[in-house]
Amino acid sequence: MKISKEARRSSRQLFKACLVDGKLDESRVRSVVSKVAAAKPRAYMGILNNFSSLVRAEIDRQHAVVESASTLDAALQSSLKTSLSKKYGRELSLEFQVRPELLGGIRVKVGSDVWDGSVKARLEALKASLS
Repeated sequence: MKISKEARRSSRQLFKACLVDGKLDESRVRSVVSKVAAAKPRAYMGILNNFSSLVRAEIDRQHAVVESASTLDAALQSSLKTSLSKKYGRELSLEFQVRPELLGGIRVKVGSDVWDGSVKARLEALKASLS
């Protein structure tokens, strides 16, 4: 759905109004959505769709998924959380998943960033280089 520049600008302004100290405030997001839906300004569906995309992207930026072949101990989980938060300059929520198909190593996803240090990825890269 194509939206106007005005609707895009409005959604960005609403999104910025929902940030408190650089973090998304859930109560403000809910309030903005209900007020826009009630007022129904011109192109309000475009505004809400773009606003939703901005909120979703921000939530993804603050969440990391760590996949490993086996369960990571608490010390390693804590170390990963500290180093990732330091690298990104903000507190991240981490989700740890066990994926035996990785064979070894870990894969970390933060928003659109992916670091793949798994054995599976290395084997696939080796296979591709031999082909």
